[in-house]
Amino acid sequence: MKRFKTLIVLLGTVFILAGCGNSEVKKNDSKKSGVDLSSVTLNVGETGWGNIEAELKAAGLDKTPYKVNYSVFQGGNLCLDALTAGHIDFTGTSEIPPIFEAQSANKDKFKIIAVQQSNTLNQELVIPKGSTIKNVADLKGKKVAYVSATTAHYFLLKMLQKAGLKWSDIQAEQLSVPDGLTALVSGKVDALASYGNAITAAHQNGATTLASAKTILSGNFPYEASTSAINDKAKRAAIVDYLSRLNKAFAWARKNQKAWAQITADNTHQKLEDALSTIVDGDKLKITQLVPTSKSAIASEQDIANVFLDAGLLKTKTDVSTFWDDSFNSQIEKFSK
Repeated sequence: MKRFKTLIVLLGTVFILAGCGNSEVKKNDSKKSGVDLSSVTLNVGETGWGNIEAELKAAGLDKTPYKVNYSVFQGGNLCLDALTAGHIDFTGTSEIPPIFEAQSANKDKFKIIAVQQSNTLNQELVIPKGSTIKNVADLKGKKVAYVSATTAHYFLLKMLQKAGLKWSDIQAEQLSVPDGLTALVSGKVDALASYGNAITAAHQNGATTLASAKTILSGNFPYEASTSAINDKAKRAAIVDYLSRLNKAFAWARKNQKAWAQITADNTHQKLEDALSTIVDGDKLKITQLVPTSKSAIASEQDIANVFLDAGLLKTKTDVSTFWDDSFNSQIEKFSK
């Protein structure tokens, strides 16, 4: 039971649902957007441990002229499910969840409106302590846990292909982030493809990296908004303001790496030096910044959709450009330079 102590604490962060209060509305904020934001509530979905809310607060950017409600989910796929179901207005995911959401009945209820460029660390295929598996090819016939419709789904497929294996060559176990981690540590699966806190916890429980996805993933992490929020003048203005604050928060984190590492360590129950190392290494690999949508970003996601289709993991061919929206670009360009 001792070996699960850190695991249990970390998993507890996955299920947090948090609310964020707001300060009094500043008159000049409404003047900037030309819209009264005082009656707006922006419902935001985030993954991990509530890092977006924490980063905005640490950077002194959380005092918005509108109310923000936060909900934390286990993965971007669940964030997007919540968005298209009408539970949240705005979220961020990897390139993969929108591809699968576009195959659903709710495909017309979201648009990608911006892109966060960031590093791809802590996206790994790991094996448990004491495993005799030496390389990805050794996974043939083995049980491998993964999180469906996420980066883990994609990079596992790419790793298998590189090793000369097909998806059908493994016993793929579709599990949630916490269930996948538990399965790995308890020995119920032979390997786990996951990300974020799950990888941190896996290593703390003796797991080792079989393969890293840092050179497989593009580093493009789309931001999505519901079509209803996009068409609501006040919510749209709030989203633009929120995106601006996010970009400023990213800049603050780059300039205050140790302070941000301490906040990260406190919330993910890891050592400060480990959190700081990840942040420093991540910034060296690619700085986190918000950019407008682009043809190259659309092409990147289309390539991923084609890989899934060719592997027989998508029902039909998807034209990803149909769920991209460039109408926010001119406003994003003003604060992303």
